[in-house]
Amino acid sequence: MSSAISGLGAIGSIGSLPKMASLEPTSGEGGFGSVLSSALQQVNQLSGGAEQQVGSLLTGGNTDMSKVMIAVEKADVAFQLMMQVRNKIVGAYQDIEKMQF
Repeated sequence: MSSAISGLGAIGSIGSLPKMASLEPTSGEGGFGSVLSSALQQVNQLSGGAEQQVGSLLTGGNTDMSKVMIAVEKADVAFQLMMQVRNKIVGAYQDIEKMQF
């Protein structure tokens, strides 16, 4: 799974795609929770940007259809990635919950 997330960082360097949060530990600040929070904020920003562009297209604004579709796909891919991360976290929690001490 970490290869998928690091692959997303490589995708972020192409064109104007935003870079996702690095999974490298910082100097003791926040850790996993802050990385997850930052990633969720980026997904939310992508979704908001896509919504704005779709709204502009629907109201007859000067928006290129291809740019709107790219923004929607970026938001969709980011959301799907976050859902997979959530599924892995829930699965890990359930595995820990099943352990006998």
